[in-house]
Amino acid sequence: MQEGLHTDLATTPAQRVFLSWAVDVLIYVAVLNLWVEWSPNKTIDSFTISILTAALLKVLLDLVTTAKGRVLDWARRGEGRSRRVAGLFGVWAILFFSKFLILEAVDIVFGDRVTLGSFVDVLLLAATLMLARQAMAAAYRRLG
Repeated sequence: MQEGLHTDLATTPAQRVFLSWAVDVLIYVAVLNLWVEWSPNKTIDSFTISILTAALLKVLLDLVTTAKGRVLDWARRGEGRSRRVAGLFGVWAILFFSKFLILEAVDIVFGDRVTLGSFVDVLLLAATLMLARQAMAAAYRRLG
């Protein structure tokens, strides 16, 4: 029998986290490098830097997703329209300001080695990363 990831029928939580990270970082590396190739004002100095950038984006996007989920849970648990409105505003604020966080974090960590573009560019990049991740997950589920 061939050895590999597909031979393990039961996985531990640690294995699932590792596999999720590995797949997401590989997806992000592919998207980032295509992003840089197709956009003349975006730069990543090397493939190694693109891997590190993808890992940083994975951390940041997971933090944003977790924060968004917590705010939504808070809004759903409460009663009244004002709490729901506050929850929606909170989610909007997280999604809006997270792009600035991403730009600043990438600049602090990588400096001139990585240029992702403007706020709108990062917004489109984040959306593309999330869509690529969802497309891979959908393909995986469809094969099951």
